[in-house]
Amino acid sequence: MTSPALTKNQTLVFDVLTKSESALSAYTILDKLRDNGFRAPLQVYRALDKLLEHGMVHRLESLNAFVACAHQQSACCGSHGHGTVAFAICDSCGHVIEFHDHEVDHRLDDWARGQRFKPEKRTIEIRGLCESCA
Repeated sequence: MTSPALTKNQTLVFDVLTKSESALSAYTILDKLRDNGFRAPLQVYRALDKLLEHGMVHRLESLNAFVACAHQQSACCGSHGHGTVAFAICDSCGHVIEFHDHEVDHRLDDWARGQRFKPEKRTIEIRGLCESCA
């Protein structure tokens, strides 16, 4: 899979997310990029929208924050073929682990087919304590 051509702002936002072990809000990203000319949340949100569209980042609904995709190069997860995206989120330190489970994917696909339901997005967020904090 080839990476899409990114603008300067998209690259800066993606780099900030890639270097972080925890999810970051748009405003935290803005604070980290002020020295790079970012002045308004809209700059961050525009970059995030494109990165989401390219499947390079994920939005964690429960945190209203973003993480870089950990499985971009996987054949089953590249670009728009993420299937079910699952995250383990530590409530203590904020560490986020992205994982993929084909068995869960298949079970959800079977359920959706049985209900004649066409899912457009499947995200699972598991909240708790990571190994270090437990």
